[in-house]
Amino acid sequence: MKLSSQQDFQAYAADARKNWDERFGGSRWIISVGVSECSKAKGVQDTLSNLELHLDNSGLDYEIRHVGCAGWCFAEPYIEVSPPDGPPIIYGNVVTDVVPELVQAFKNGQFPTENALGVRSESAFEGIQPLSEHPFMKGQRRLLMERSGVIDPESIEEYIARGGYSAFVRALTEMTPEEIVHEVKESNVRGRGGAGFPAGIKWESGRRTQAWPKYVVANSHEGEPNVFKDRRLIESDPHLVLEGIMIACVALETPHGYNYIGGEHVLALSRFQKAVDQAYELGLLGENVLGTGKSFHMRVRSGGGAYICGEGSALMYAIMGERGQPRTKPPRSVEEGVWRRPTVLNNTETYAAVPSIINNGGAWYADIGTDESKGTKLVTIQGPVKRIGVAEVEMGFSMRELIEEIYGGAKDGYTLKGIQMGGVSAGPLRMDQLDVGIDFESLDEVGAMLGSGGFVAFDESICAVDFARYLTRFNRYESCAKCTPCRLGNKALLEIVDKVRHGQSPADVAALIQGTSDNIIDLSLCGLGQVAPMPLLGMMKAFPEEFEAHFREGRCPQGQCTVSQPHIRLEPVAAD
Repeated sequence: MKLSSQQDFQAYAADARKNWDERFGGSRWIISVGVSECSKAKGVQDTLSNLELHLDNSGLDYEIRHVGCAGWCFAEPYIEVSPPDGPPIIYGNVVTDVVPELVQAFKNGQFPTENALGVRSESAFEGIQPLSEHPFMKGQRRLLMERSGVIDPESIEEYIARGGYSAFVRALTEMTPEEIVHEVKESNVRGRGGAGFPAGIKWESGRRTQAWPKYVVANSHEGEPNVFKDRRLIESDPHLVLEGIMIACVALETPHGYNYIGGEHVLALSRFQKAVDQAYELGLLGENVLGTGKSFHMRVRSGGGAYICGEGSALMYAIMGERGQPRTKPPRSVEEGVWRRPTVLNNTETYAAVPSIINNGGAWYADIGTDESKGTKLVTIQGPVKRIGVAEVEMGFSMRELIEEIYGGAKDGYTLKGIQMGGVSAGPLRMDQLDVGIDFESLDEVGAMLGSGGFVAFDESICAVDFARYLTRFNRYESCAKCTPCRLGNKALLEIVDKVRHGQSPADVAALIQGTSDNIIDLSLCGLGQVAPMPLLGMMKAFPEEFEAHFREGRCPQGQCTVSQPHIRLEPVAAD
């Protein structure tokens, strides 16, 4: 069906809510299975097959449905069981061996506590704690992930049943473009891709530019190691991201929207494209949307895996089918972007925050977080911690609480040494530096960087020089090679670090690294080169004793570097 007015939408939303309530308040057992890239890697397809087999033989009246990732990747594969007369219960690590006992227990009217993460209830049920009391969930504040793991990401009806697209319809039919921009500006939501530029100011600048047509672009490339928040958000709630982009199109009075998604994120690509198709079928995209006379169109583009295409101007060239390389600025993208026309580009997470801002007001959003960093932040972590996953915390939340409570601290048998911050664009924090807030200003003050929110925990067995070499190597090979300082400077920096790892430190190696880094930072064209040396410099600052052991003694305290040759001091050649 195609909706032709605001009243049609409201009637459709009312029916969707009624269907949802009847479905989950009936006599059937509803089994929701989290299907995402992380659960597929841990065998969710086998779990699904076993569930169907044993439920068919149980005699229970049941329905199996798919949902997305709920953030607790450590508990994959997981299922959520909604019994006829009880609250939904989440069970984690439901591998094939667990399925028969669980189904038999359900048949007997029992709810095992083993493997239970919690119940979606304010009080305990059958000895199972509320989900909000689980250590992973206790410190979180979920705005963007409110529907993640709850709705079927491939169902526009379920998204609308849970309040979806109400912000878009309100923006389209009840607000002027200036009012939309005002709310976003008042919220002070800042770019979640790493730069932290206020989205409202960017949208306002895009409106002021007197050139047409204009474009709205979402950067869902996410090619950085250890960062997986955007792809999980799209896998679990693609319509939320789409709605945010559509509201931006209303604000800029343009029918043209793009989402650029990393080609390696296969499920995210598939689900976002399906969300776009469903929005067209329902009449929320296309010509004369809801009878307003306004048109909106969305195109999905995929990348080939080049990290540089996460940079705004390089991404725009890639959308246009050209080689993904950055360009000099000015002109800024709000003046000349896609197809050489004004373009507003924001990160996936930034757009996902917009619907709640429109529904609740910019002032409401501005009350969340710190004075300068508003709202919530999606964060991810990898490394030897007890719980891996995507968490959503209020800006200013303690870094120590995030690591030690939400993520559970170090795994048994490990002792954490530090946390690599800002993906591959910043230095680390030592474990004695974690009493700092997760926001732009607090982390800047201690020489770290929030970036896009991807952290890596590393333990005492990791050599800081070797880790710095990995990060430097990544930036060296992901350089687009357009500008000389980045192309040759990072190559030289990697060669210096390799000499250090082999016990062949050049004379005054610390000064050489600093000087080379300064040239790369000061002279590179784009953000990749301007921050490429920061992980190495940060590691040198955080763990000077390990670098000194390599520099002065030709020794790796952790025994990881290939210091197999006697220490050789490379003296500069004397001039004639």
